Amino acid sequence: MTLFDDRGAVSSEFAVVMAVFFSSFVLLVVYAGRVTQAGNDVRSAAHEAARAASLTNTSESASAEAHRVAAANLADSGLSCAEGFEVNVDTGNFAPGGSVTVAVTCHTSLADLSTLDVPGSKTFTGTAVEVIDTFRANP
Repeated sequence: MTLFDDRGAVSSEFAVVMAVFFSSFVLLVVYAGRVTQAGNDVRSAAHEAARAASLTNTSESASAEAHRVAAANLADSGLSCAEGFEVNVDTGNFAPGGSVTVAVTCHTSLADLSTLDVPGSKTFTGTAVEVIDTFRANP
């Protein structure tokens, strides 16, 4: 017969290990969700900017409108582009029946997820092409 009873010791150790595992899993899910949402926000901004650019009358106004809409979309989504964002507009085929291409790049910080030991920032890029209406009237 022993002086100390060891019954239940494994259960306590298992609870501690599972708590650590569960908290790590939750942080991983948060990271995956943040990365997915940021990528979707950048792609959506590119899509909306390309659509807005395709509705303008000149290539100069298309570029300005794409920049404005992309900035507004990123601001509305709450995505913080720590190092800024870039909007590249290709209006080389800007004519009725042609197309306009917009690429949006956002450099965002992941520093608030430092407990996961992930890189401090990540770059997201979204590209969209919109066809310019063939039958629209140009002034």
